[in-house]
Amino acid sequence: MFSIFKKDPTKKLRTRYNATLERAMQAQRKGDMHAYAFITAEAEELWKEIERVESEPK
Repeated sequence: MFSIFKKDPTKKLRTRYNATLERAMQAQRKGDMHAYAFITAEAEELWKEIERVESEPK
């Protein structure tokens, strides 16, 4: 009945994921490939967490 008031469980994770990708892009533009690789790996972990949360039965 009040499904419009339900919070999206992945909203905060997606925000963090997008911010992490932004940080990775900035590191890449600065030429810091080591930081880019590290931050990209962090973003991949966040994406796996998003997929796990979305695959859970509601």
